[in-house]
Amino acid sequence: MPFSEAKEHAPGRLHHLFADPYTAFDNLVAERLLHLRVALQALLEAPMREGRLLLRVIHGWENGGFAPEDLQHSDHRLEDLASLHRVTGRYHQAAEALAPLPRDAASLLAEPLATAIATAEARGQEIDRTTRESPARWPAFPRGLSLYTFFKVYHRLTYGEDDAYRSIRCETPEGLREVHEFHLEEGEFAVVIPTDGEQGESVLLLHESQLAPVQQLLEESGLAGEWPELAR
Repeated sequence: MPFSEAKEHAPGRLHHLFADPYTAFDNLVAERLLHLRVALQALLEAPMREGRLLLRVIHGWENGGFAPEDLQHSDHRLEDLASLHRVTGRYHQAAEALAPLPRDAASLLAEPLATAIATAEARGQEIDRTTRESPARWPAFPRGLSLYTFFKVYHRLTYGEDDAYRSIRCETPEGLREVHEFHLEEGEFAVVIPTDGEQGESVLLLHESQLAPVQQLLEESGLAGEWPELAR
């Protein structure tokens, strides 16, 4: 199994800022809101300012379902919080009108999974039906572990998670990435960033139900452009 493709609980950017990021955002920590503000600035401020931040909104899984072909998403460039306001409004209007939610043609899981399986089979590896349909078995073929890792991220963002924070390092078609996953009272989301030395875009990843809470969180955290407490 290609375990080098991904590693959960891997040290990342926030380990340079906090002695223990896994406890920095716990509800019992007195300075958790300050910690959260520092983390958001470190992960999102520069990519947004430089035009390198994408908002990726996922939807489609419900009632415990997790079929790769049912997972939909839409990507949106975030240049400022006004961009996020527009996306939130677009989703709200679609929901109010009982219209289809925004979705991109590209697939996050189904198409990459089919490609990875086809490549493995072309190299002589046999992939049975159980392996195809069981995400936990995907690490048996190349690229399968990275796909399984992101499958778990999408699943936790859709259905919830007890851990407040999780740090992951994972290979992607765009290069090596850090995944910083948050499950907080204020909102649930992940930030995918290039590792140190890597170039590329960052992604703010969340379920469509978290658009309004995360928008409020970013506004209250000062991501609109001013971080007065930190600038002093």
